[in-house]
Formats: sequence, structure tokens, C-alpha cells
Amino acid sequence: MKRKLLVQSKLCCILDYAALDGRNIVSAAENVISGGSDIIQLRFKDMELSKVMEDACRIARLAKSSNVIFIINDRIDIALLVNADGVHLGQEDIPYAYARKLLGREKIIGLSTHSLKQALFAEKLGSDYISVGPVFATPTKPEYKAVGLSLIRKVKNNIRIPFVAIGGINPNNLSDVLGAGADRVAVVRAVCRAKNIQNAVRNLNLQLSK
Repeated sequence: MKRKLLVQSKLCCILDYAALDGRNIVSAAENVISGGSDIIQLRFKDMELSKVMEDACRIARLAKSSNVIFIINDRIDIALLVNADGVHLGQEDIPYAYARKLLGREKIIGLSTHSLKQALFAEKLGSDYISVGPVFATPTKPEYKAVGLSLIRKVKNNIRIPFVAIGGINPNNLSDVLGAGADRVAVVRAVCRAKNIQNAVRNLNLQLSK
């Protein structure tokens, strides 16, 4: 069951076309799986949907054969069409209740949160997990102010569902994020901009397992 894998997960690699800067996203998916990522999230802002669909189908097959969770960012229709394991929704996306009605009980739904109030509300709604951030300033989400490590501590002490720390996390600050209480992290540029994606994922996993 993928929800059990979610609870056991440590690393979510968000594959973003813009961050990959022209590198093949399916090859990147192969490398993050080989490196040991527990979750792949596909992010595709302003991308041609025919290209996204083709790539998402291929990544979904890779994830299924490797028992890796595959999450689609924002788009419930694409998640259903490629039979992804679930979706990740932002605060401005379709409300959770409608998403659950469309996806059914089996699919995973994660929600982005930027405050303790939002985290508590997401848990009350029934979301399977939340992301908490951006912990540090990041060009991936320039519209959001960094929440800092203090929010991780608050969320750790107040919610029971799995949460993923996100935003500007890299090998240099990962120990601080873990020290604040995070059990899981999501990364974008730390993987997508790495010269060797597979090694980058392996090194992150080594830090997460200490």
C-alpha cells in the first residue's frame, strides 16, 4: 500500500522542467529512482501538456515497477489519466473535498502549508500528508516568504500526519532541517541542478539515514 510507503518515506524529489533546464525529465526520474528517492513529484508549470502527458506516463511506469510513490503537482486530471499515486495541491488549487471526490479514497493527496494554522487545517480536512515551507528562500517559489526552522518545530509538535519540509533545502543545510524535527524533506534544485543526479540523491539519502 502506497500510504504505508508514505509513512516510511524520507526523500521526495520534485522533478521540475524549468529547474532541469532542458535535461530529459524521464532520464532524471530514472536517476532519482536509482539513487533511492522514495517519492517523485512532477512539476510542470507553463509546459505543453502533450509533452507532460507523454513524460508522466513513462515516469508512472518507472515508479510502479520500482515501488516508488509518484505524485502529480496540481493537476488531478493528469494524475487520473496516467494513474499516478496521487496529487499535491497548493493553497490556491482545487479544494481538498473536491479533489478527494474526484480521486477516490485510494489516491494520496498532499497539501502545501505555510503556517501552523494551515497545517492543522490540512490535517483536519483529512490530507494524507502536508509540505511545510518554504523553509529557506527559494527561486522555485519566489512569491512565498521563508518560514524558517521554527515552523518545522511547531508542526512536529502539533500534527500527527506525515509532513515534508520543503524550500531551499540542500546538503549544506539539511542537518539543520533534520535537527528542527523534520523526518522527510523535498528537494528541487538540489537534485535537478546536480551534475550527477543519481549521486546527489544517494548523498541526500546518506544524510537522511544518519
